[in-house]
Amino acid sequence: MIISRDQTTSVMINEEDHLRIQVLRAGFQLKKVWNAINTFDSEIEEKLNYAFSPTLGYLTACPTNLGTGMRASAMMHLPALVISSQMEKVVRAVNQLGMVVRGLFGEGSDASGSIFQISNQTTLGEAEEEIIKRLSSVLNTIIEHELNARAKLLETDASKLFDKIGRAFGILQNGRLLTSAEVMNLLSLIRLGIDLGVFPEARRPVIDRLFIEAQPGHIQYAGRGAIESTQRDLLRAQLLRSEFTNFGQPDFNLTGKN
Repeated sequence: MIISRDQTTSVMINEEDHLRIQVLRAGFQLKKVWNAINTFDSEIEEKLNYAFSPTLGYLTACPTNLGTGMRASAMMHLPALVISSQMEKVVRAVNQLGMVVRGLFGEGSDASGSIFQISNQTTLGEAEEEIIKRLSSVLNTIIEHELNARAKLLETDASKLFDKIGRAFGILQNGRLLTSAEVMNLLSLIRLGIDLGVFPEARRPVIDRLFIEAQPGHIQYAGRGAIESTQRDLLRAQLLRSEFTNFGQPDFNLTGKN
């Protein structure tokens, strides 16, 4: 594996694909990511002879990725669709459009913290630009559904929604044993609170960082050695308590709801 210093670009050799190039960017920047990876890929191809078939496309990829070999994807935080039990309907609709919905860590993983990975399912017989265009259209539709679900929750059940956010804040401030799955769901509610103005926007990077640092591997690394699950839960709770000590109190009045 090769990783750039800023950690936005990586290359994996002889994994599921013989060669996998990955570029990451924060925010909805599909076109910028595509331009970056297309330039990088072209520079590599000037030095290497990629295995290529006129009918099957690039043979450097796993058979499921034949053709362009490109998977374009976006991580989406969709708590309102989850809370309102609409996510299953969205998944079915997305699948019919040739896209696939996975959990936070890709194939086979759960949608922990209401975070979903949406990507193209077909790589054969379609140009990269068309894949990007279709994915962008699907993502915009999902965003619209999520915003509508949030508006409906605020209109019909604001007290229940704010109670969830308040309880999550209390547990993160005072919990003594926290599993990674529980923390992901609690942080998801806090992130939703930031979107709704309950917490200041300046706190968003803290939550995004904690989504990563609360994972088992990071907790174990911080613990400097192999530790069993209960000890990890203790250390995780300690990390969250320290982060939320000076996080600031929620202000539910900013939303205009009580």
